[in-house]
Amino acid sequence: MLRRAFLCAILAVSARASAKTNLTSATLWDWRTAANPQISRDGKTVVYVLSWNDRMNDASYSNLWIASVDGRDNRPVTQGAFRDSMPRWSPDGKRVAYLSNRSGKPQIHVRWMDTGQEAKITDLEEAPANIAWSPDGNWIAYTSHVPAKPAWSVNMPEKPIGAKWADPPIIVTRLHWRQDQQGLIKPGYTQIFIVPSTGGAPRQISNGEFDYGAPAWTPDGARLLTASRREPDADYDLEGPDIYAISVKDGSVRQLTQRKGPDTNPIPSPDGKKIAYTGFDFKRQSYTVTHLYVMDWDGGNSRRLATELDRDVSSPVWSPDSNSIYFNAEDRGTSHLYRARLDGSYDQITSGKARFNTAYASGDAFTVSDNRQVAIVRSTPGEPADVVTFSLDRPTQLTRLTSTNDSLLADRNLGEVEEISYDSFDGRPMQGWIVKPPGFDPAKKYPMILEIHGGPHGMYGVEFAHEFQVQAARGFVVLYTNPRGSTGYGEEFGNTIDARYPGDDFKDLMAGVDAMLARGYVDAKKLAVTGGSGGGLLTAWAIGHTDRFAAAVSQYPVTDWITQIGTADAGYFFAQIWMKGMPWENPKQYLEHSPVFFADKFKTPTMVITGEADYRTPMEQSEQLYFALKAQRVPAVLVRMPDEPHGIRGSHPSHRVAKMEHVLGWIEKYTR
Repeated sequence: MLRRAFLCAILAVSARASAKTNLTSATLWDWRTAANPQISRDGKTVVYVLSWNDRMNDASYSNLWIASVDGRDNRPVTQGAFRDSMPRWSPDGKRVAYLSNRSGKPQIHVRWMDTGQEAKITDLEEAPANIAWSPDGNWIAYTSHVPAKPAWSVNMPEKPIGAKWADPPIIVTRLHWRQDQQGLIKPGYTQIFIVPSTGGAPRQISNGEFDYGAPAWTPDGARLLTASRREPDADYDLEGPDIYAISVKDGSVRQLTQRKGPDTNPIPSPDGKKIAYTGFDFKRQSYTVTHLYVMDWDGGNSRRLATELDRDVSSPVWSPDSNSIYFNAEDRGTSHLYRARLDGSYDQITSGKARFNTAYASGDAFTVSDNRQVAIVRSTPGEPADVVTFSLDRPTQLTRLTSTNDSLLADRNLGEVEEISYDSFDGRPMQGWIVKPPGFDPAKKYPMILEIHGGPHGMYGVEFAHEFQVQAARGFVVLYTNPRGSTGYGEEFGNTIDARYPGDDFKDLMAGVDAMLARGYVDAKKLAVTGGSGGGLLTAWAIGHTDRFAAAVSQYPVTDWITQIGTADAGYFFAQIWMKGMPWENPKQYLEHSPVFFADKFKTPTMVITGEADYRTPMEQSEQLYFALKAQRVPAVLVRMPDEPHGIRGSHPSHRVAKMEHVLGWIEKYTR
């Protein structure tokens, strides 16, 4: 009897295991993302943003949730089909300010946490951003666009009463005249305002024909720190902003930094004596590591901290005692929390094969309470992003506050993720990862997809990769690596492709393909390549430099640098920094690194896919590649995503599902 019961139990477990299904693109509809965790000053609760997708209305929304740091209580703060974001605790911990479109357009709302009562404290025509409480809790600072008249216009004849004329012409006079995800930049500038935290008339603090960044209050509430390019023709400036202090009382401005290079993210110490910020010395190279600095409250005695750390510093946060600064940094596929002391020393706080970082955060990467409790987003190859908390005295003892996708993944088979290393053509070591199909059998031969990250100064890492898991679930081995030019490996590695992009980074990627073929379970005749942005460029480059791929999908690529700089939102920067000059100054440089000028070698069946509202790598770049493929009689298709910005990451989840299906459908057509 016992033996029969034991066998039944085994069969039941086996049946449950076999009942699991593979991850599909449709699971995106049920996918949820936790981000922007804000811990209260007493370290007892965390407010965060939970994003979700509406399958019926094809829209993405977000609400605020709150969790106790012991993980026992987790409940919604706001609800509904709205976009609530950027929660910020008041200094006394009794209220939360946040941005929401629940009144029809984005406004600042304040919620009293003890009663749940709310007030919409702004009624603005232009959307607010970058909200920050004053130290006494009486004011909220924010940034907003202030419209201005066009720099040039004409006097039109008067329109007859009742006449219906077409929309007037759009006048463009600035060098930087459009921005991805924003469209045409309206005449005017981003200014800093303050508004009473109980509502009332906003007051503009900054002035002039300059754009200002996020404000940070000094502890005495007398000044606002911000980064800005306060100079004529700032659009032409390549060196980046400086840090300024603006008087709340009279708007007077004091410049605190003035070196050749960008200075950003000013954060005053709690005692008001120091200001931390990030930046670097301008070198006119495509990649320079961002460092951490500290200066006196008046801008004097500036010095760099963590001088031995050759990694990008981001999101500085002061310790409550003003003796050290916490920050994020990427390192070889991971992202961790670090601490820099005022004597220049530093140490790493978190550890392991994980990303404690900004990859999933919309706003602050992490926050620290007065009692040294941290709230941060964490992800691993097998765990999607969730909010965790820990004490800085015990950083290995994590408490997971959210389980956003546990129920979805409980009944899904996931592919095993394996880290690999290999040597490139010149002996330089490379790092990458493989996602294997569920039920992987090393004795079989699998088709393989080479995924290439964008940037090019970006980094793949050890976070959960939903799209790669979907590809693996369809039977592909997925390879993604960090070729030279990637971040997380130091300035020399990242800057190796300066004025040589694309180039040797392509050889790094192909060395990875060879390393995979040497393993014996990848079919050399069923290789595919894809990537977006910089990865789309390298995909287009690949089909002009090898015929080893059976299929390619170039996603929102650069294909002709000459036309790219004249149409992209960052075209002037691309020309001066990446290409080292304008095309009429050195056309050879442009031609040698533009994929369309290698079209005579195109043989690989290729799909090109881009959003029609993409202003970072505009649609005409994809059209040129598609035309070159068709002119060469190479099998090709152009997929245009309506209204989508760069990355096809707009407000329609169906487009993200469609992107995954089009990429896989095209690759499967030529590898099955």
